[in-house]
Amino acid sequence: MPDPVYILGGAQTDFARNWHREDLGIDAMLAEVLTKGLESTRLEARDIKSVHVTNFTAELFCNQGQLGGIVASLHPDLSGVPTSRHEAACASGSMGILAASAEVEAGRYDLVCVLGVEYMRNVPGQRAAEYLGAAAWAGREWTEATYVWPAAFADLIDAYSEKYGYVNYDHLGEIARINYANAKRNPNAQTRKWEFGERSFREDDDANPVIEGRVRRNDCGQVTDGAAVIFLASEARARDYAESRGLKLSDLARIDGWGHRTAPMLFADKLRESRNTRFVLPQVHQTIRECFHRAGIDNAFQLDAIETHDCFAMTEYAAIDCFGITEPGESWKAVEAGVIAADGRLPINPSGGLIGLGHPVGATGVRMMLDGFRQVTGRAEECQVEGARRVGLLNIGGSTTTIASFVVGRGA
Repeated sequence: MPDPVYILGGAQTDFARNWHREDLGIDAMLAEVLTKGLESTRLEARDIKSVHVTNFTAELFCNQGQLGGIVASLHPDLSGVPTSRHEAACASGSMGILAASAEVEAGRYDLVCVLGVEYMRNVPGQRAAEYLGAAAWAGREWTEATYVWPAAFADLIDAYSEKYGYVNYDHLGEIARINYANAKRNPNAQTRKWEFGERSFREDDDANPVIEGRVRRNDCGQVTDGAAVIFLASEARARDYAESRGLKLSDLARIDGWGHRTAPMLFADKLRESRNTRFVLPQVHQTIRECFHRAGIDNAFQLDAIETHDCFAMTEYAAIDCFGITEPGESWKAVEAGVIAADGRLPINPSGGLIGLGHPVGATGVRMMLDGFRQVTGRAEECQVEGARRVGLLNIGGSTTTIASFVVGRGA
């Protein structure tokens, strides 16, 4: 078995900020989050041996590629440090984490930075939707949709309804309501000051209008400017780091398990694969099971919390049974029983998730890992799940095309 990979900490930007309105570019966002991350961990730029930048669409939104070169320009001590760029739509952040972890495990570098960023609020909403549609197969799926991703996950609602029986919108509305409520406690959440009425999470065409199919406005994750950074270290480097700060290795966070799969690009092909299985999304379930196996756990209830991909309420609904919280097709039971609520048996998205906290696409996987770190080290403040020692993560790109799962725990 490779040596474990430790998480020393990190930082994120305030996801409520609109950087374009402040006349600041993607370089300013990268600089701010890196500086905050170094300050919070009491690391120096010279400590970083490698940087993995994760981003989906800077070329489209910002007309900017070669992001690694921008990182190397942020501090004199980063000039010459090797960088890599990772893109897998909404799972870009997790791809950077996997690559950085492999470098640590291989002994290539003992301290690696993963820096996720997305800049998206500088264009009108329709154009943003078109740019984000690049994660679907261009010209081959959802070609008639005004908004590609709401249409895609409306199709997931239909697929669940066909396989298991009608998906009651009350359950989707409750998932969204929980995430917005959790975000109220998160000082970095895009929606922390938003207010909703009683009808906002119902099938109400005025308070919660339809976007595509059965997907409604308040089901949707947010178009968000944001960045997040984490620092990963070898066991030896983590031990030195802890000792120099009067900590024990067990005070730090560690990646205990991971899973990674890629499903066929077309959503129709994914559904064909699922026909003779118990799951609508068997690849997602298998990714989680492989992660659990590597982490040495048998079921989701050995976790204390989950940060899952909720680009839409239906995505979280599907994640519930893929995690094994319920039997396939019975995710509604966990919603009705309050299992996933902030004070439930297994809270989901105490951060607010993509719906409440926000979804800067290329940074989301990094932000999830940061929140996992915060939970297991007791640093999640008002979002803290009491006694959390193990947190599960699920990050997906496209219509569950790229799938990554992690378990974050306490160090040995």
